[in-house]
Amino acid sequence: MTKIGFLSDTHGYLDPRVFEHFESCDEIWHGGDIGTIEIVDRLKEFKPLKAVHGNIDGYDIRLCCPTVLRFTCEKINVLLTHIGGYPNHFSLEAKALLKQEVPDLLACGHSHILKVQYDHHLRMLCVNPGAAGRYGFHTVQTLLRFSIDERNINDMEVIELARPTLQKI
Repeated sequence: MTKIGFLSDTHGYLDPRVFEHFESCDEIWHGGDIGTIEIVDRLKEFKPLKAVHGNIDGYDIRLCCPTVLRFTCEKINVLLTHIGGYPNHFSLEAKALLKQEVPDLLACGHSHILKVQYDHHLRMLCVNPGAAGRYGFHTVQTLLRFSIDERNINDMEVIELARPTLQKI
């Protein structure tokens, strides 16, 4: 069994609580719009990292994080990309990738909208962890944590990082 911590759209801010929530994970996936190479380095130092670059990422991140990653975790075929979409609303790039080969799991970011949805037509699970950074229209930073056990995706958890409350002194 492999425990996954999945985040996206950090936009240059890596909340320290990510390390606490992903401590029990075997690996971390990042769905792009990382923001700084330091975030890539910090995540790699913490756990094995699979990451793709997003549309805001610079040349330094694009050198080490491809546009698309296809890999197998346990017995699940994974497609990790930044702009993927969701059932009946896939991006043009994702549609082209899905015509080549439909994965068991499509993992993406970009929208800042947390979504876990099964595509019954393509028979694949689509996951987007929302946005873990502070930049964007989202009001809550979110992460996903789940397990892959051979051909099963289990224990899907949504983690909300509530904004710290200000205390009056």
